[in-house]
Amino acid sequence: MVFSSITFIFIFLPIFLFCYFIIKDVKKRNLVLLLFSLAFYAWGEPFYIFLIILSILINYYLTKKMDKNKSKGLLFLIVFINILFLFSFKYVDFFINNINSLLNTNIPLLKLSLPIGISFYTFQALSYVIDVYRGKVKVQNDLFYLACYIVAFPQLIAGPIVRYETIEKELVKRKTTFDDFYQGTKRFIIGLAKKALIANSVAFVADQIFNQSSTTYGFIGALIGSIAYTLQIYFDFSGYSDMAIGMGKMLGFNYNENFNYPYMATSITDFWRRWHISLSSFFKDYVYIPLGGNRKGLAKQVRNILIVWLLTGLWHGASWNFVLWGLYYAIFLLIEKFILKDILEKTPKFVNHLYTLIIVLVGWVIFRGENLETILDTLESLIGINGLGNITKLSTIGIFSIRYIIAFILGIIFSTDISKKILKDDTKTDVIVGILFVLSIITILVGSYNPFIYFRF
Repeated sequence: MVFSSITFIFIFLPIFLFCYFIIKDVKKRNLVLLLFSLAFYAWGEPFYIFLIILSILINYYLTKKMDKNKSKGLLFLIVFINILFLFSFKYVDFFINNINSLLNTNIPLLKLSLPIGISFYTFQALSYVIDVYRGKVKVQNDLFYLACYIVAFPQLIAGPIVRYETIEKELVKRKTTFDDFYQGTKRFIIGLAKKALIANSVAFVADQIFNQSSTTYGFIGALIGSIAYTLQIYFDFSGYSDMAIGMGKMLGFNYNENFNYPYMATSITDFWRRWHISLSSFFKDYVYIPLGGNRKGLAKQVRNILIVWLLTGLWHGASWNFVLWGLYYAIFLLIEKFILKDILEKTPKFVNHLYTLIIVLVGWVIFRGENLETILDTLESLIGINGLGNITKLSTIGIFSIRYIIAFILGIIFSTDISKKILKDDTKTDVIVGILFVLSIITILVGSYNPFIYFRF
């Protein structure tokens, strides 16, 4: 069940909110949230609901024991178990395939389907366990409270990655005012509009173009398709983050922001301070700094950055294109850190902005590519090797219709902070949000194209 579906918006969410707000006691509200979250997850993953329950039980009981004994050994065990679950379902076949290719062996694949949201809820559990060991948060003695934190449906399948410390107090005591609920509802609708009105439309354009041969789409098609995917992944993911943050606000939780207009960045370093903030901060606090960060000499600093970005790439999927994508960003971050830093500070902002957008766009080509051949085909087209493209044939697949042109324009405009200015006036905002909701629902009702990139992560 996706947030941008009629079933969720008009059936699941209203029933949940009724059951949630008819109760005043926080503990009982947590139980309602937990039960509905498990039902939400079971809707799409009826079998893997047992995996997530097992994960909760292991993290709850072993973390209590670890905290009691102050045991580093138990910390390593809990972290190992969490990573083992993630590795078994997400990466084991990738490694078996590569071993078979390298050694000419015939090790059978496990062929396990990927549990939805496993990367997100695993990282949330890890942040809780590690922070308890570090003494940043107190161990949670109520199983239902911890379960509620790990599986709360607003952020379960697509983030943001919510640290336990962020909502530790709100799990036990929180208030839900009418204004909070109202602001949360508006945030949810804005996220829904990003997804339904922009992301789904530009996704259709990107998929239609890249379903053609590279000689057909050529330079023009590659440019349009790459920009479309660049807009799609931003509005798809930031839209879901907005919906999650909005629902959290409705329930009395204050989740941290996950995006800060990343396409306005003036360097790759700046871009990664603005994109998927919860993931970047997770790797910084739980991998980069524990490895030594930048404190143990140049060689180890470079090593640490490469490790972090190799893991960042793999976090997104068990495929070589994600590994390549992670290392691609590691290289540019190293170049900026040690070579371009002073140059970028003296260069005009619009030049830095253009440089950043080009690097990011090429990065999304690598991210999207299913294999090295398709990545190279697209990159060759972007530099004109495959010609301008067959405009006549491209026009027959419907990508130049007024709907998609408008989605492109809106995507470009609202990837900047101009939306802040437009939505600054509360009276104007209420009207705009109302219109966005109606348009989003109409679009969902009449359209069947509703992909979600981050479901596979």
